[in-house]
Amino acid sequence: MQLVLEDITVYGRRGPLLELDRFTVSTGECVLMAGEPGQGHTAMALVATGRLAPFSGRVRLVRDDGSETEDRTERRRLTAVVDLPAVSEPDDAVPVGTVTAEGLALARRGSVPGGPTRWLDRHDMGALRTVRVDEVVGAVRTALLTALAAERKEVRFLVLSLPDRHGGEPADWWEIAQAYASFGYGVLVQCGRSSARDLGADIPPARGDSARRATPLEALRIRPPSASRPTAADPDRPAHDEALDTAWLFGEAPADDQQEPGAPRTREKDQ
Repeated sequence: MQLVLEDITVYGRRGPLLELDRFTVSTGECVLMAGEPGQGHTAMALVATGRLAPFSGRVRLVRDDGSETEDRTERRRLTAVVDLPAVSEPDDAVPVGTVTAEGLALARRGSVPGGPTRWLDRHDMGALRTVRVDEVVGAVRTALLTALAAERKEVRFLVLSLPDRHGGEPADWWEIAQAYASFGYGVLVQCGRSSARDLGADIPPARGDSARRATPLEALRIRPPSASRPTAADPDRPAHDEALDTAWLFGEAPADDQQEPGAPRTREKDQ
């Protein structure tokens, strides 16, 4: 399955919000788009996922059987926008347990008492249940909110919006994004140009006209090897459904590990 954006323009009251010639992302693929604040991240995320109609241009969804549609309702059903500022980001003061309950309710998985607590425990995040969202380390926040978005059964594409604004190493959230691509999701990650350079992208600094244009720049495109989803037994979930366990993203902490809430666990590198 593939999303294709062509000749897209979006205007605001003060001028263009997004000017994009062409962009594609396929399931099983992870694409990094870099740009400075005001260079179209929000508009691109909303247009790509069918939550905003562009002023001009077209967005096509190419299904697995090769058929195509421009139906925004279908795109909204098959996509999720993760942590988009002022759109889908959680309130800073809300505890992780509440965010989890709301996320599972949106995915129609939160009807059983204790379900959010069990979900957090299964994802090795039980200690965060009472922690405020703004106290959670950036990479763990991204892992949490992406996993909740992926709970929606029909979602095939994920848009991770500006995870670098929460600090930490770009390599951590980029690894999370690639993991979801390896599970078969199409993943669009939006970030600043400096974060893209930290990940090895060779992109020029934004100067002159390039600094003024509302156009995110493709920095990296990766198709990681396919991986099977880990499964976990949970009476709250349909028997045919698979749980994406985020605990493996951070590995197992030593027994005497004394870390702050939300800190990524130490991983052992492959030898």
